[in-house]
Amino acid sequence: QLQLVQSGGGLVQPGGSLTLSCVSSGFTLTNYPIAWFRQAPGKEREGILCIDSDRSTITVPSVKGRFTMSRANDDNNRMFLHMNSLKPEDTAVYYCAAGPKVCDSSVAPSSHYWGQGTQVTVSS
Repeated sequence: QLQLVQSGGGLVQPGGSLTLSCVSSGFTLTNYPIAWFRQAPGKEREGILCIDSDRSTITVPSVKGRFTMSRANDDNNRMFLHMNSLKPEDTAVYYCAAGPKVCDSSVAPSSHYWGQGTQVTVSS
């Protein structure tokens, strides 16, 4: 079965840090562009970070300078989302995704592999 499995997440205070992990099963993650999305309550899912096939990174302004993503150095099937200086407005369900066109916002989400989602809540 082809899938992505996420771990991490939870409750963190404003200004804190958190790292999410995502592992592929049934396919090799390094063969695909990868991305992180999030969906806040009452809002549409949005892409926030993406590493494309040419290794270029796309970052949306709302997380630039605070969030980064990376592939594991010692695991071809793992990726991370590193979140620093978290704000209450970062509260959302976060999803990892992978696929040939995952960095193309015009491509239907159903074309990608998705993680199950993990809740991140930023609150004091």
